[in-house]
Amino acid sequence: MTSLAHCRGCGCGDPAGTVAHAVVAALVTDDLDLAIASGLLDCRPCSGCDGACTDALLVARDARTAALAARERYRARNARLQRRAAELALKRGSGAVIDTAPTDAPRSLATRPALPAAAALALARAKARASERHKP
Repeated sequence: MTSLAHCRGCGCGDPAGTVAHAVVAALVTDDLDLAIASGLLDCRPCSGCDGACTDALLVARDARTAALAARERYRARNARLQRRAAELALKRGSGAVIDTAPTDAPRSLATRPALPAAAALALARAKARASERHKP
């Protein structure tokens, strides 16, 4: 069994690359959580490792960094949209319930925002006309 001083990706034995070797070992076993815990996001490649090993480390690091940035942008956008919806509801004075639960959580019918008053009146008029047409 090789120690973490030896890279599981290319066999490099450079002791200065111990952190990079631990990250590569986790990537070889496809354990992304262990790779992140081992320092994937801040890891610099080992100077003794071959090009393929270094490229695999850099690609994994850059992909994970991009994914985390995208997740943060998604969360910020959802928070911004919820804030705008709450501000709009206050301006309209509708008293609608604004769902502040994370967007990953399912929404029940009770927490959905109410229809604006004008839309509710238009819907009621349309239903009344439709029921008049279908009377025998």
